[in-house]
Amino acid sequence: MDVDEITRALANAHRRLMLKWLKEPRTYFPPALPEHEDLPGACASYIYDKSELSQGTVSQYLSQLERAGLIVRARHGKWTFFHRDEAAIAAALNAIKVDIGDS
Repeated sequence: MDVDEITRALANAHRRLMLKWLKEPRTYFPPALPEHEDLPGACASYIYDKSELSQGTVSQYLSQLERAGLIVRARHGKWTFFHRDEAAIAAALNAIKVDIGDS
């Protein structure tokens, strides 16, 4: 686990907000299609719309969160969904605590 990559990803308020939205995606986003209702996370296009940022910026932010291991990308037909990796987030928070000597 790369603590520097994680802290870089979390250093941006928009990326942290995206993680918040993905914690409770049904609160913030509708299902892309009725058959997507049981899928974890949210469709990328809804994240773009909600963020009010450019698609390129949102793509970069999602990629950085993915590289840090905090979210997972999954394709469902023509749709790309993102969801949080809760186990990785817990491990990342623990790694940060250890890195700063607060274990």
